[in-house]
Amino acid sequence: MSGKTPTVSPARRVWRLITALAVLLTGPFIAIVMPLLAKRHREGAIRWWFRRIARSFGVRIEVHGAKVLRDYAQDERGALVASNHISWLDIVAVNAVQPMRAQAKKEVAGWPIIGKLAGAARTVYLDRENLRSLPVAVDELMKAMRGGSLVNVSPEGTTWCGLANGRFRPAMFQAAIDADVPVIPFVIRYRLTDGRDTTAPAFIGDETLVTSLRRTARTKGLVLEVHVLDPIEPSKAANRKELAEMTQAAVRDMLSRTQTLPEFEHPKLAAA
Repeated sequence: MSGKTPTVSPARRVWRLITALAVLLTGPFIAIVMPLLAKRHREGAIRWWFRRIARSFGVRIEVHGAKVLRDYAQDERGALVASNHISWLDIVAVNAVQPMRAQAKKEVAGWPIIGKLAGAARTVYLDRENLRSLPVAVDELMKAMRGGSLVNVSPEGTTWCGLANGRFRPAMFQAAIDADVPVIPFVIRYRLTDGRDTTAPAFIGDETLVTSLRRTARTKGLVLEVHVLDPIEPSKAANRKELAEMTQAAVRDMLSRTQTLPEFEHPKLAAA
C-alpha cells in the first residue's frame, strides 16, 4: 500500500474550487434569512450549507453518535462541545452534524463569507494575544449554555496535524462548571477511503487559508470522520483542570482506537 496521498486531476481540482465558491456565495443570503426562520428550519439550512461545502471539496462526512447532540439541541439543554482542532474543515464538521454557537479566534471574523455566517450564528470571539479578554468570553459562553445552547470550543487553542495532539487548556471548561452543564467530547479524524489517516486538510503554522484550501481540493477520497462521545458531567471533576483532562483523555482514547499508521503528506510536517 502506497503512503502517498492520492490526488484528483487538475481539472477536478479547479471544478471543486469553483463549486465551493458558488456554495460560499450563497452564505450571505442564508445569513440574512436565518433570523426569519423557525429554529428547526434555521438549523436545517445551516446543516445543508456546511454539508454542501464538504461535498464541493469531495469530502465525505461519516458521523458516529450524532443522536447525542440532536437530543440536547431538541430539548434545549446546554452543553460544552469540546473538539480536537486540525483544520478549517473542523467548523464544517461541527455544523454539518449539529449547528451551534462557537468560540473562535478573532481572525475567523475576517474570513470571507464564513466570517459573516459565524457572526450571524453569534460566535464568541477570543483574542488569543490578549488574555484579559478571556474572562469575558468564558462568561458569555456560560450564559449561552445556561440558556440552553450548545457551544463548541477547541480547547487545544491551535490546529494540530491530527496525528499529534495538543493539551486541552482548562479555561473554557470553567464555563461548563459555572453553567452546570455537561461536556460532550467531539472527536474529529481525517482519513482516506482506504482507512489511512491523512494530514492533507491540516491548517498548520503560518500558511494561508488559500494554501490549505488548494491542498484539500486536490486530495482524492477524503473522509471526515466524527465521533460524538458520551457527556461528562462537571460533578465528576474536582475542578476545571480535571474536567479538561477527562475530556482530553476521552478524545485521545477514541483517536488511539481509530487512527492508523502516520501519513505525512503535509509539506510543513514532512519537513519537520
